[in-house]
Amino acid sequence: MRVQTWAGIAVGVMIGVALGTGAYTFLYARGYSYLTDDPDACVNCHIMREQHDAWRHSSHHAVATCNDCHTPEGFVAKWWTKAQNGFWHSYYFTLGTYPDPIRITERNLRVTEEACRKCHGDIVHAIEAPAGRAFPARDRLSCVHCHRDVGHMH
Repeated sequence: MRVQTWAGIAVGVMIGVALGTGAYTFLYARGYSYLTDDPDACVNCHIMREQHDAWRHSSHHAVATCNDCHTPEGFVAKWWTKAQNGFWHSYYFTLGTYPDPIRITERNLRVTEEACRKCHGDIVHAIEAPAGRAFPARDRLSCVHCHRDVGHMH
């Protein structure tokens, strides 16, 4: 009986410490700001300052926020992406192992490419489907390849 009591207390203390540390970190790092669409949330960690400043001076500043280009459509897909990116950003920032300069992942590059195609669908269609011929998906041109500095300079 005593062993079970001490084990229960130990588990309770560990859970309490984990929750307390998590809550403190979430508040200290302003994690709650990532639940918004405010681009200023992206500069909570100083390593994104250059990208944020470049976006503020870009042609997209007046029409798109970070989430418009860097999260997919759909409630679940958007929040899953935000959760994944938030976790990995926190992980690499905390350990100091993020690449310098920052590079986009393959998955996030695909998300951004699809955002370009969604907003600029008429232009993309005019380029890729002249005279009614469409390119197979594997042969699509990449918006981001040629226009990588549109959202923010690199």
